[in-house]
Formats: sequence, structure tokens, C-alpha cells
Amino acid sequence: MRQIPTLSAMDRREFLRRTAMAGVGLGLLPLSEATASESPSVKRYVRLGRTGLEISDIGFGGSRLREEKLVHHALDRGINYFDSAESYTGGTSEEVLGRALRGKRDRAVLVSKLKAGARSSREEMMRTLEGSLSRLQTDRIDIYLNHAVNDVARLQNPEWPEFVAQAKQAGKIRFAGMSGHGGRLVECLDHALDHDLVDVVLVGYNFGQDPAFFQRFTSRLDFVAVQPDLPRVLAKAVEKRVGVVAMKTLRGGRLNDMRPYESAKGTFAQAAFRWVLSSPNVHALVVTMKSTAMIDEYLGASGWTSPERADRVLLERYEARNGSAQCRYGCSDCLSSCPRDVPIPEVLRTRMYADDYGDLDFAREEYAGLETSASPCMDCATRTCAGSCPHGIDIRGLLAGLDRRLA
Repeated sequence: MRQIPTLSAMDRREFLRRTAMAGVGLGLLPLSEATASESPSVKRYVRLGRTGLEISDIGFGGSRLREEKLVHHALDRGINYFDSAESYTGGTSEEVLGRALRGKRDRAVLVSKLKAGARSSREEMMRTLEGSLSRLQTDRIDIYLNHAVNDVARLQNPEWPEFVAQAKQAGKIRFAGMSGHGGRLVECLDHALDHDLVDVVLVGYNFGQDPAFFQRFTSRLDFVAVQPDLPRVLAKAVEKRVGVVAMKTLRGGRLNDMRPYESAKGTFAQAAFRWVLSSPNVHALVVTMKSTAMIDEYLGASGWTSPERADRVLLERYEARNGSAQCRYGCSDCLSSCPRDVPIPEVLRTRMYADDYGDLDFAREEYAGLETSASPCMDCATRTCAGSCPHGIDIRGLLAGLDRRLA
């Protein structure tokens, strides 16, 4: 069999950079001040798998929620899917959402989450649920998720399905599932699906996960990009009629980097969302919304089920500028390289919040929640993680000094 030549990590980065520069000649102009005469609104509602819930194709992420007016603006624009968690902003997110939905609860599909561990008891889970119900000022949560699952042992805890059955019977939750975007995501999703533990899954998914995107990107070379197994497991979820909602769709979200290259045909965010919504294996997406302008921009992608022709150039440019620093959700190829068991993908996720999202407080909160920190990297002499990423990410460089910043 003929050996397929591959690119070194440095060759890949240089190729992506040069390809992006070539995109300048394709006529992308600065973003116009107005892309449509009508107010942005939800253009499509989708049925979320076997739940039967009809939700807006773009949902409201409340991880930074502090203002009720954002919820009201989203409702006025047709958004009905509202995502929070007991840990978001120390519970403030749920409190604000509860106040904002007072008298409007029937207009919202309400989602919240808890982190149920491998040894958590159903009594602990129920207390956490009761706390969320109180902050949200409601007697039920439509979708309740085990949050940020990156360990199959958390799903194997027999207390979790017992808790779910008890909470459903009591009418405190309607549907249950898991969220995840760590290095063992595919393994966890396979287990959850094979054991019928989920009605809905919330997963990190973006154009950086898809082999087809990179094959188009590198079509001029005899090169096959190494990508994780996420598309397969999402197709499996849809086949089992499990609802699939995507998050982390902006691949790090360096929005300001892309403003000079956007056009009236769409922003980078809209291009990224259209890519996700064009997938037959994703029902909808949820994204953190921090301003009314952001809500309006994001809704410019609602209703699309295929990409705009100009989207590819924007996505490729973004990948060229930022791909060498962006960990692929669901890829765990680097984990075995660390002799001190640093959870590299999870640590890099917290770096993303600090550097790409510009939210140092949230990054520190997430970093504090890791079972193992990056402190061993401070005096590591083995350097075994260097070169372990198949996508060419400079793991050692990105981890350097991170513990000092976030601990």
C-alpha cells in the first residue's frame, strides 16, 4: 500500500498560515454596519430527539449571566432554550434566570447541570437539584445534565440513574443527560448511549472536529488530517433518538481577530454556527450570550441548514490564525504522554477561558475544580508532552506558567 505522506507540526502550521493569507484575494470586506433590515429572530425550531421538546436552533448560554434584560431580549427574539448550571457565576446565573423568567416560565425550555461524581450519593444529587430549583424559582427543570463528564466512572455510579428515576417520578426534572468537552468525551458518550443513560447530550463540537473540513482545506496536498471520533458517536446518538446540542461552537471564540475579514454575508460567529447547524447529527447549538448585540449577531445564523459560500474562507482563516493553540474537544491522544497524569485537554480548556474568552475569573474557577492541576509542569524535566499532539499544538508552550496564573 502506498504510504500517505504527512506534514510535520511546523509544516501544518505554516501551510495553514499561508492558505489564510491567500484568502485575502477572495474579496472579503469589512463587516457592514447592518446586514439585514429586519430585527434578527429565531427562524427555525427543531424537535430535540425523543424528548419531543421544540427548541430554538440557537440557544441562550448562561455561563456568564448577570443581567435579566439579556433573557428578556432573547425571549423577544424567539429564543426559548436557556442553559445554566448550579456552578455558573456561583449560582448567580440561575438566580438571574429565575427572576427573568418569572411569569414567563412556560415560554422557556430550562436546562441546568450538576457535577455528579463517581461516589456521589443520590441524596447529594437531590440536594443540589433542590438548590437549583430554588434559585430558578421553578418546580421543574426540563433538562438536567451531569456536567462536564470526562470519566466513565461518573456514569457508572449506580446512584445517578436511581437519582434520575426518582427526580423524574417526582416531576422535578423531565429529561436527563450529560455534557462534555474533555479528552475522554467519545468514550463517555459511547458508554452513556450504550447503557441508555441519556435523553440529551450537550457536547463540544465545531468545525475543528470534522475530518471533512480539513480534507477540503488541504485538498491540494496528499494529506489526511488526524481527527477524533466525534462525528461517529453523534450519528449514533441521533440514531438512538437522543437529543444532541452543540456547545464550544466558536472554537475558542477569538471574535475580534476576525472582524476585519467579515462581510455582509456573515460574521465569523455566523459562519461557525452555520457549519454546526448544517450537520445532520446536531439538533441545535447553545452559546454564551453576554450582550443584546451579541444575541442579535448570533441569531443571524438561525434558520440555516447549510453553509454560506463565503463561510469556508472565514473558517479557514480563523484556523490558520488560531488552530495551533486550540485543543480539539474529544481528542485524548496527548493524555498518555504525561508521566504525572496532568489532564492536558482539561487544563488547556481553562487556558482557553483565560486567553481566548478573556475571562480570567471563570478560568480560575474551572482550574480550581480540576482533580489534578498543571503544577507538575513547573518542574517537569521529561518534556514527554512535546510533540504528542497530532494537530501540532505546542502543548509545553501553552502550559508554561499556566499554574502560576490560574492557581
